[in-house]
Amino acid sequence: MTPDLKYLLFSVILTFVQVLISASLANNAVGLNTLAGNREGLGELPGMAGRAKRAHLNMVENMVLFTALVLIAAVAGKANAMTAMGAMIFFWARLGYGIVYVIGVPWLRTVLWFVSVIGMALIAWQLI
Repeated sequence: MTPDLKYLLFSVILTFVQVLISASLANNAVGLNTLAGNREGLGELPGMAGRAKRAHLNMVENMVLFTALVLIAAVAGKANAMTAMGAMIFFWARLGYGIVYVIGVPWLRTVLWFVSVIGMALIAWQLI
């Protein structure tokens, strides 16, 4: 398995861990009966639960782009040291982003998001 695909796998696992954390914190915030219902009128989750949910949703949005880039690089035979570095940067920045977002550090969260975008840009640059 190439490093790019390994970091894609790690990113999928990270996304799954984020949904588990989000669900657990949501359960603590509003209870299982509320979460098991249809959630109409639930509104925003408070505190860490809301931040965990938003961090997970942001990860899902970014995974669409990251996954496409890594798979295109793999299929096109363009995976190289630069795409591997981009994938590594993406994963570690997203891990940091998730942690920082849940604990509530706004500006560092934004910086880490931007670093993950740089990782994707490195991959994209190799495909152009």
